[in-house]
Amino acid sequence: MRVLIVEDDSSIRSALEEALREEGYQVWAESNASRLRQVQEKLRPDIAILDVRLPGINGYEAGRQLREASDVALLFLTAADRIEDRLAGFEAGADDYMVKPFAIAELLARVRALLRRSGKLSARVRRIGDLEFDDENAEVARAGTPLHLTPTEYGLLVALAKKPGKLISKIQLLNEVWGFSDYAPNIVEVHVSSLRQKLEEHGPRIIRTARGRGYALDV
Repeated sequence: MRVLIVEDDSSIRSALEEALREEGYQVWAESNASRLRQVQEKLRPDIAILDVRLPGINGYEAGRQLREASDVALLFLTAADRIEDRLAGFEAGADDYMVKPFAIAELLARVRALLRRSGKLSARVRRIGDLEFDDENAEVARAGTPLHLTPTEYGLLVALAKKPGKLISKIQLLNEVWGFSDYAPNIVEVHVSSLRQKLEEHGPRIIRTARGRGYALDV
């Protein structure tokens, strides 16, 4: 799947690029929409993630231009959360709309959902130990029982499941799940604790803590 990112904030742009590439997407990132036509012709994106407040051509106009040429799915990112802003986004053709700041894990889940609805992404269910991941719907079951995880908890579990048995530091998890490493590390502890509690309702402990080094998923 091909993803176009147009975001003028370099830290957000880099975090999105890294997270999407980790998920196996082909990614092209731009800081503005000045080369939109050329990029679209070359990449032919399946989905575009567009910041609304871009220099020059704003995200809404960029979305309209993309839609004129293809059936690309559109996900708008913005700091504006008024209902008027949301309506303007949907009038511009938005398939989804996220308000900053956001969790990278939730954005990845929404990207998968949009691609699924557009018929461009087939179902992908994988098993790791007694865990069954439905990446298409951002859902997971343990020992056959669905777990009711928040998008952040799901993102944490996916990040740990990518490297079973390997320790992953809090900084790595902050970068991968939240897209920003400068949050207080204890935010990871809080969400891991909640995730661990939900997992242990249906089986033995599988998230290992190595004090001062990070966490590992032992399955």
